[in-house]
Amino acid sequence: MKHASELDLPKLLTREHHKIHLIGVAGSGMSGIAALLLELGHEVSGSDKTSTVETDRLRRLGLRFHQNHHADDASDADLIVFSSAIAIDNPILLSARDFGKPAVRRAEVLAAIMRTKRAILIAGMHGKTTTSAMTAHVLREAGLHPSHYVGAEIPILGSNAHWDPLGEYFVAEGDESDGTLRCFQPRHSLILNIEEEHLDFYVDLAAIEKAFAQLIEQTTGTLFYSADDANTARLCAQRKGAISYGFSENADYRGTDIELRDFASVFCVYLRGQQLGEAVLNVPGRHNVQNAIGVIALANELGISFEKIAASLRKFEHARRRFEIKYASDRFLLVDDYAHHPSEIRATLKTARSTRRKRVLAMFQPHRFSRTKALCHKFGDAFDDADRVVVTDVYPASETPIPGISGQTIADEIARHGHRGVSYQPRFEWVHRDIGNMLDAGDLILSMGAGNIHEQLSILAADLVIAEKLKAIVGEEGDVRLYEPLSKHTTLRVGGPAQFWVEPRNENAFAELIRFCRSENLPLFVIGRGSNLLVRDGGIRGVVVHPRGGDFDKIEVDSNEITAGVGAKLKEVAYAGKAAGIGGLEWMEGIPGAVGGGLRMNAGAMGAQTFENVVRVSYLDAEGNPHTKTRDELEVHYRSFPLLENNFAVSAVFRGQPAPAEQIARKLHASQEKRRTSQPIAKSAGCIFKNPQNCPAGQLVEELGLKNSGIGKARVSEVHGNFIVNDGGATAAEMLELIEKIKTVARAQRGIELETEVQVVGEPA
Repeated sequence: MKHASELDLPKLLTREHHKIHLIGVAGSGMSGIAALLLELGHEVSGSDKTSTVETDRLRRLGLRFHQNHHADDASDADLIVFSSAIAIDNPILLSARDFGKPAVRRAEVLAAIMRTKRAILIAGMHGKTTTSAMTAHVLREAGLHPSHYVGAEIPILGSNAHWDPLGEYFVAEGDESDGTLRCFQPRHSLILNIEEEHLDFYVDLAAIEKAFAQLIEQTTGTLFYSADDANTARLCAQRKGAISYGFSENADYRGTDIELRDFASVFCVYLRGQQLGEAVLNVPGRHNVQNAIGVIALANELGISFEKIAASLRKFEHARRRFEIKYASDRFLLVDDYAHHPSEIRATLKTARSTRRKRVLAMFQPHRFSRTKALCHKFGDAFDDADRVVVTDVYPASETPIPGISGQTIADEIARHGHRGVSYQPRFEWVHRDIGNMLDAGDLILSMGAGNIHEQLSILAADLVIAEKLKAIVGEEGDVRLYEPLSKHTTLRVGGPAQFWVEPRNENAFAELIRFCRSENLPLFVIGRGSNLLVRDGGIRGVVVHPRGGDFDKIEVDSNEITAGVGAKLKEVAYAGKAAGIGGLEWMEGIPGAVGGGLRMNAGAMGAQTFENVVRVSYLDAEGNPHTKTRDELEVHYRSFPLLENNFAVSAVFRGQPAPAEQIARKLHASQEKRRTSQPIAKSAGCIFKNPQNCPAGQLVEELGLKNSGIGKARVSEVHGNFIVNDGGATAAEMLELIEKIKTVARAQRGIELETEVQVVGEPA
C-alpha cells in the first residue's frame, strides 16, 4: 500500500482526473471531500454502512454509492481515501494493500488540495465549524470566491464543501482529533482554543500542545490566536507577527460593550486601541462573538474593509447543529447543538440562558466512552445553567464500551456537584418523553451531543406542533401535556405515557378535539378515573382525552333526577342523591370510577347496574356532533354499552326515588362496609374477570389456589380472588402475565375460559 508521501497529491487531485473511492463517505468530513473531488472532475465512488441525506445529495452530483464495504466496489479505483474512523481490517483497505494501491487519509487529501491555494486553517478544540463557515462567508461576501471545507451542513454557504476555481483562498477547519494537523501547511492559521480533549488519541495536554506547535511552525504567513485562552496564548504569543484577538485588554483586535440579545450579539471592535466600529452578529452567544472577532481580525488583515465585514456578519447564519432552532412558538423554543465537551456545554448553556426564557431544559448524550471516562469530573459543573438535565447513554462512535462508564457516570457527577434536577434515562428512545413531560410555557429545550441526540429533539418538535394545536382548541382553561404517565391516572397505577394528554373543560372543546383528531388521522381514547383499566407499558399513541372540570364535573338535581357530567365520580352522584333525599343510587358509593366509565362498562355493585338508573345519555358521535338518547333507545349488556365503542359520552341523567334520609344513610354505610371488607385497599383496577356461569370469578380463583400468587410486583389479592393488586412498582407486563397464568390454570383444571372485565389498552414497551 503506497503512502501519501510517495504521491504528488496536489497535482493528482487538482490537475488530473482519476477514479477515487472514499471509505466511510457518509460521514460529515468524508462527504465534504467527496464534494470537492466531484467538483474537481474526478470519478468518485464511496461506501458506507448506510445511506444518508448527504449521500443522496452527492449521488445526484455523480457519486457512485455502495452500501457496506466490499473490495470489489473499489476494484477500479486509482486512489483510496479513508477516515480515522475506518478499521484497519476494512476489506477495501486490505485489498488496496494486497494490490499495492495507494490509500491516503482524509486529512492528507484536504491538505494536498489546500496547498494549491492560499490556505486558511481554523483550528482548536471548540468552535471550528462555526468559525470556518463564518470566515468563508465573509470572504465570499467580499467577492474573493473562497473554496471551503467545514464539518457540517452550512445553509448560508450551500454545502459543507465547495471548490471555487475563481478564488485564491481556501478556508477549512483542521481536525485535531487524530493528529493529522501535522499534514497542513497553511498560509494563515486561526487558533481558537487548546485544552484536554481526544484523550483516546493523545496521552495528555502536552501531547496536544505539541501537535498545535507543529501546525504553528508550518504556518507560512500570519498566525491569529485567541488572547483569552491561556494555553493558546502561551503557545502563540512569541510567534513573530502573530495577531491576537478576544476580550482581553492586551488583544490586538478587541471586542467590547457586548450586548447579547435574543438571537443576536452587538459589540464594538477596536484595533490596538482604535475603534473600527460596531458589529452585529446574527447568532447568539458570547463564545460566538469571541470567534467572530478572530474572523474580523483575519479578514481585516486580508484587506477587507470593516464595513464589509460587519455587513457580512449581520447576514451570517449558523451551521447545522450549532445552536440551531428546530421549533419556535410563543410558548416554547427548541434548540439543537453539537456541544459534547464540558467547555462547549458551558458556553452553549450560557447562550441559552441569555435568551431569558423561563427555564432551560437540557437533554445530553455523552460522546465516546473514552471521553466520558477521561473528562467525567469536568462535566459536573458544566450544566449549572440548566434547570433540568436528562442524560442518556453514551454514543460510542465505533468505540468499545468501557465497564462502569455510561450516561449514569455523567448524571452522577452532575448530581455530586449539587445539581438537583438531573436524571438518567438509559433508553435513548424515551429521552424526548422525559423532557417533554416536564414542559411548561416559556421553556427553552436544548439537545446537546455529537451523536444522534438531535433525533429525539426532532420527535419532540413534531409532537409539539400537534400539542400547540390541541392547546388552541381547549383554550387557557384546558390543559395539554406531552407524554403524561398514565400510571398517574389509573387506579392500578401502571401504564406508559399518553402521547398527548388533553383535558377539555366543556362539550364544545371536546367536540372540536374529536373533529381535529379525525382530520389529522390521530387515534383518540377517552379516560375517566382510570378504574377497570390496564394500560400497557408502552402507553397510548395519539390523543388521550380526560374530560375534567367545568361542565364535566357538574352535578345538578331536578326533582328525582340527577344530571351528571362524565367527569363526576359515581360516589358524588350517590351523595348528591342523599343531600336531595333521593334513594336508589346508594350502590354507586361502591364504584371507584366516574360517570363516563360507569356508562362505558355498565358498572355495577350491590346487585345493581348503572343503566337501571339511567334516564338519558348525551354523547358526541365520531364526527363531534351532539346527540341525546333515552334509555329505551339504548342497547345495553352485562358490563358493556356498545354505543360508546365509537361515540363519546358527555353526561347522563340518573333517576332515583324519594327515600328517608336514614334509609339512604344506612344503604350508603352498607355499601362502604361491603367494599371495605370484601375488596383490597391496595392499588387495583377493580374486578379483573367477568363472572363465568355458575361460579363467581373470585371464588374460582380461590378454589384454584391462586390467591396471593404473584409475578414481580403484581399479586392476586388475598382479600378477593378477582382483584390483582400492585404491590408498588409493578409493570403492566407483569399484570398481563399474571392474568394469562390465571386463565391458563382455569382452562386446564376447570375447562373455563375466563374473560377479562378490565379493559386492556395501549402498546407494549
